[in-house]
Amino acid sequence: MPKLWNETIEEHRRSVRDAVLQTTAALVAEQGLRGVTMSRIAEESGIGRATLYKYFPDVESIMAAWHERQITGHLAELAELGDRPGTPGERLEAVLERYALIQQQRHGHGGELSAVLHRGDHVVRAEQHLRDFVRGLLAEGAQAREVRDDVSSDELAGYCLHALAGAGALPSKAAVRRLVAVTLAGLRPQG
Repeated sequence: MPKLWNETIEEHRRSVRDAVLQTTAALVAEQGLRGVTMSRIAEESGIGRATLYKYFPDVESIMAAWHERQITGHLAELAELGDRPGTPGERLEAVLERYALIQQQRHGHGGELSAVLHRGDHVVRAEQHLRDFVRGLLAEGAQAREVRDDVSSDELAGYCLHALAGAGALPSKAAVRRLVAVTLAGLRPQG
């Protein structure tokens, strides 16, 4: 097959997949996970049910794919912040603040939906990737004497991620920023 034809097919598949993911996420946000059927997703996406089943076997698998895409986007955004110019401490602060804001935004993923979204291997891999990434930023900060070095970077990464997970229950961005400030205060070099 000519290359142009393959690209067109792949483009079409990507566009169908994107439409299904977006439509399903919107329907689940409106009606809850149990209120959404494959028929409704197909109808709202503008594709046939048979086509939908070629892509996904059920609503849960669509939501898992949507969640994996969301996580990948968040990790890319955090990596971009970590790669920006600035001191290690400035970059660490930017990453931790954005991470906390992401935690606050995902607060609506409760109950059954949360159980579906957070049980995949992609979540375990993403959490490990995030911990390694934050650990690296902390090690850079310790070398630059902007982060304490009396506690291992691995322990500090756990401290940061656990503390900032609490942002999910905070009512405002101002409250999130205060939590980030308290977390950063715990990272400052002693003495």
